[in-house]
Amino acid sequence: MALLRGVWGVLSALGKSGADLCAGCGSRLRSPLSFANVPRWFSSNVIGYPKKPMTSYVRFSKEQLPIFKAQNPDAKISELIKKIAELWRELPDAEKKIYEDAYRTDWQAYKEEINRIQEQLTPSQMVSLEKEIMQKRLKKKALIKKRVKLKTVNESWKNLSSSQKQVYIQLAKDDKVRYYNEMKSWEEQMVEVGRDDLVRRSVKYTAK
Repeated sequence: MALLRGVWGVLSALGKSGADLCAGCGSRLRSPLSFANVPRWFSSNVIGYPKKPMTSYVRFSKEQLPIFKAQNPDAKISELIKKIAELWRELPDAEKKIYEDAYRTDWQAYKEEINRIQEQLTPSQMVSLEKEIMQKRLKKKALIKKRVKLKTVNESWKNLSSSQKQVYIQLAKDDKVRYYNEMKSWEEQMVEVGRDDLVRRSVKYTAK
């Protein structure tokens, strides 16, 4: 999962949220807004809205990706990102600091520009922005909770014996047969009442 996040970050040329990476970059983000959760309509409707600065690692990856890709033209992006991540981990602190300082400078400029734009928002725009940010946070929280649950279910399935799994496999097969029979009966009824448009295209029935 971490590798996939790294791939996405490099391909989109964006890092993690500024809230997560802003340690040591200045004061805390101004409540209730967060620069990491500004919705799309805000950036599309406000003239001169700045892009989030690239994190130190993403900046380094973006520079290295074309080089690694030229050296390994047949390699998958995920493999290249993994190699770049290893190179980044082995990079001397002095060289990392160059990228980290660049990120801090860009983040400070980004924060100041966002503050300037927020001061120009009308009260109604502020309310809409706060509402959308909250919805985005709740949606993200629900998604994380769902992923954790799916992971738990997946682990439980792996721990079942073959005989235990067979019980669920058979139940799934029975449900499939039941679904097919119920669907067939319903579609035949739709044909009888002249609603052929509701019948699946791959299935044709003759009205009785």
